[in-house]
Amino acid sequence: MAAPFSFAPENLYQPINPWEFFGSQFGFFNVIIGDTPRPDLEKTILKDVGSYGRQIGRIGEALQVIMRHMDHSKLTEPERRALVMLEAQLLEIENIKSRASPR
Repeated sequence: MAAPFSFAPENLYQPINPWEFFGSQFGFFNVIIGDTPRPDLEKTILKDVGSYGRQIGRIGEALQVIMRHMDHSKLTEPERRALVMLEAQLLEIENIKSRASPR
C-alpha cells in the first residue's frame, strides 16, 4: 500500500553549470537583484558590463577624481564628513585589493 504523501519533489531540476543564472538563482546561492521590469536586461548588463561591485567601484573611482578637484571650502560640516567617510571606505577597499593575491 502506497503512502498518502511523498517527501520527494514532483519536479527536480539541477543546473549543470552552477554559475549560470536561473531566474533569481545564481549557482547555489540566491541573489535578489530587486524588482526590475527588465530582468533580461539586468542579466545582460551583469554579464557584459560587470558585477554590481565592479560598477560601484567605478563610480567610487570617478567620485575620487571629482572630490580631488572640487572646492571643499563651501561645504557644510555634514557634507565634508560624508566625503571623508566615503574616502575612508574607498581607501579600505583599495587596501583589501592590494593585499589580495593577483588573479
